[in-house]
Amino acid sequence: MTSAVLLQPRCGTALTERLARSAATTEGAGIATSDVLGWLAAERVACRTRVRRVPFAELDGWSFRAETGNLRHRSGRFFTVEGLHVVRPDVGTEWQQPIIVQREIGILGILAKEFGGTLHFLMQAKAEPGNPNLVQLSPTVQATRSNYTKAHGGTAVKYLEHFLDPSPGRVLTDVLQSEHGAWFYRKRNRNMIVEVTGEVPADERFRWLTLGQLGWLLQQDNVVNMDSRTVLASAPLAYPEHGAICSDTEVASWFTGQRASNEVWAHRMPLAQVAGWCRDEHSIYRPDQRHFRVLAVTVEGANREVSSWSQPLIEPVAPGIVGFAYRTFAGVPHVLVHARVEGGFLDTAELAPTVQCVPASYTRVAAAQRPPFLDLMRDPPPEWVRYAATHSEEGGRFRNAESRYLVVATDEAATPTEAPPGYHWITPGQLSWLAGHSRYVNVQARTLLAILQTRAADIGQDSW
Repeated sequence: MTSAVLLQPRCGTALTERLARSAATTEGAGIATSDVLGWLAAERVACRTRVRRVPFAELDGWSFRAETGNLRHRSGRFFTVEGLHVVRPDVGTEWQQPIIVQREIGILGILAKEFGGTLHFLMQAKAEPGNPNLVQLSPTVQATRSNYTKAHGGTAVKYLEHFLDPSPGRVLTDVLQSEHGAWFYRKRNRNMIVEVTGEVPADERFRWLTLGQLGWLLQQDNVVNMDSRTVLASAPLAYPEHGAICSDTEVASWFTGQRASNEVWAHRMPLAQVAGWCRDEHSIYRPDQRHFRVLAVTVEGANREVSSWSQPLIEPVAPGIVGFAYRTFAGVPHVLVHARVEGGFLDTAELAPTVQCVPASYTRVAAAQRPPFLDLMRDPPPEWVRYAATHSEEGGRFRNAESRYLVVATDEAATPTEAPPGYHWITPGQLSWLAGHSRYVNVQARTLLAILQTRAADIGQDSW
């Protein structure tokens, strides 16, 4: 099914100019950039969080339903792990898999405030059980509805009032975005940036940072979490609007055609009936050890709304690779996007990076069945690499879900101007424009867009 959405024109220049000024400012008013990593390291020690993998039987409040095998919490809140049956009749493939079903729409919100005429963003040092290093920079507010309505019986979410009832004229961005379509069933979160003008004291676990500081931090491994990256990607990008290979209308029409031509039938099913997967006392997994597994953890000592809990998590079998091929045409930067189908998307496809996969899942697959351009991203010439860092995915639902994110400059031989079916060259500005609308740009591409937004990638932004 496709949805008819009237795309709004691009944002005016006032906000993009303010964001560009913030991106060019690498030292802010809140904390020196060089001190941020030390602050996060101190927070890791202070939080004393302990995450322990346990058998499913040791989950507190979670159980497999006798009639379906679905894994759910006794409150009926939070999320469930169910089965999904996906059929693609247009290409003759189908599969079944476990998937997280989380009906709630959470809030991912960042407060913005000017200091000395430059926008700063209030970021939180937050521990998540699935993060490989526990504490990363998260948005000001990162909360599901169960969290902020206190379904867990915990404390209030700090700064939440700014996003539930923002002052008129202070919302800079506000858009519903999807999350990982391979692991979530039709999951959406509200991505917001809200500007404040009065005094907003930063709690001890919060700091004000410019986009330029965040750009430097995005060059480091596992520092800026996924929720922060997706919110930052919702801000309009200050790119030239002229010189694109295709107009905005042509890009939108191409993508609408991709959605219309892909047939995807995705239906939830009982987890106990999912074919090709096994369950033992510790995990739900594929016998061939491809893709991912579902497991259980307990969390103790977290400096969160509640200090201890247990839950299921999804863990990929190996690190992933996510990357944009990048070229300039007549001096204008372009990235190669892919109209990617995932079973959990509300619409059939979203714009994804050039490459997005777990290479280990394709070691025993014929070369013709591997993702296009995988070899380019797996082993690019060093002089082609414009950005490379490892980032983890959402640590509240995924464990050790790390991918190497890249922006790789290429040539005609590696990535032809005439893109293969399902792929298209677009400017970062066009990608940013589409990311200002719901369910057009997937969460992995939004991470790369945040990298471009904050000037973390070396692609000549000083000339914009």
